[in-house]
Amino acid sequence: MRVRLESIGCRLNTGEIESIARSLASSGHRVVGSGEEADLCILNTCTVTSIASKKSRQLIRQIKRSNPNAAVVATGCDVELAPEAAVEAGVDLVVGNADKERLLEIADTHGLLHEPEPDLDGTHLDSSGETLRTRAFLKVQDGCDNRCTFCVTTIARGPGRSVPTDRLLDEVRELVDSGYREIVLSGVHLGSYGHDLGHRSGLKDLIEAILTATALPRLRLSSLEPWDLDGDFFEVLADSRVLPHLHLPLQSGCDHTLRRMARRTSRREFSQLVADARRTNPDVAVSTDVIVGFPGETDEEFEESVSFVEETAFSRLHIFRYSPRAGTLAATMPAQVSGPIAQERSRRMHALGAELERRFNSNLVGRTLDVLWETAEDLGDCLRWSGLTPNYVRTAATTPIDEDLSNQVTPTEIAEVVPGGLVGKILNS
Repeated sequence: MRVRLESIGCRLNTGEIESIARSLASSGHRVVGSGEEADLCILNTCTVTSIASKKSRQLIRQIKRSNPNAAVVATGCDVELAPEAAVEAGVDLVVGNADKERLLEIADTHGLLHEPEPDLDGTHLDSSGETLRTRAFLKVQDGCDNRCTFCVTTIARGPGRSVPTDRLLDEVRELVDSGYREIVLSGVHLGSYGHDLGHRSGLKDLIEAILTATALPRLRLSSLEPWDLDGDFFEVLADSRVLPHLHLPLQSGCDHTLRRMARRTSRREFSQLVADARRTNPDVAVSTDVIVGFPGETDEEFEESVSFVEETAFSRLHIFRYSPRAGTLAATMPAQVSGPIAQERSRRMHALGAELERRFNSNLVGRTLDVLWETAEDLGDCLRWSGLTPNYVRTAATTPIDEDLSNQVTPTEIAEVVPGGLVGKILNS
């Protein structure tokens, strides 16, 4: 069957949809792009904000219009909380988060997924339409035990649950054998891996097990809540296979705002954590999330947040302008920040984020970094390749038209900073 896959939201959603893609391909089905005709469409939805919910339902309608004869299956956090709205938007089958790993089996029992016919050439395509992928997202944990006042993830995903280490090691080996050069460990609350099993150092132990028991060349970590980590955790960064990039969600650089958010960290604790990481590996890139216009955020609190973000010298910011989310405590809080004020704060934070990213990237100019090349654009007389440095900076470089660097890691001399990343010269080209 021709199956279209779509995902909105976090990296975990991406990892889950990629896992479904691998299962489909291994069973003989073909995963197609958005512009191709599909027999079945599967969408992983998001509800982290009201805007995300709206986009999820808009995408359902768009999929239904572009594939009127296809069945549509929806899963994820938005349909978990509002399944009726998904059905109203055009979904034929809703699969809750608890049953997501059985989605294909459930679709089969409902007659939506049929036994495939063998491909004529005996090959299968993955979600990108290519026979080889460079990076795989591996879900190691699901659910969250936190109660941040702006978030409904705990309701949508349930409590924290860890995947057994032995099972994950088997998956890593399979991915490496399939040609993947990089695996990204992901989860709703990745840093809590193992906590539900009584292992406070579960994530560190998992990383060390992967490094010891597999031949994985590059291991990357997705978002980590700061309160799950201590200084000893960053010892894993001493291994060159663990890539030097940490995404530590801050949300606000003001302690008063952090308390209203019910974030279990403070400016002092966060600063110490970043210092510990940089002491272990000075090359580590630290990116973060910031919410502006949170209920009760005064001008003084916002300025405090701006100051802290600049002092911390993040490599990149993901900025969210607060919008009330039904079902959260923050939506009922007094002193909601007006739209124009929140918009201006967002503008200022985006400007700061662009400057911090430029500063970080400028420090890489003149250095030689190992870039994993992913895709290429044909410029007529040459190819322009796009890939990622170890510290997660998008990099471009050109090669002769007949040179294939897909899924290759090459030493690349960084030549200049451009909007959105870097330009380099491949040294062995």
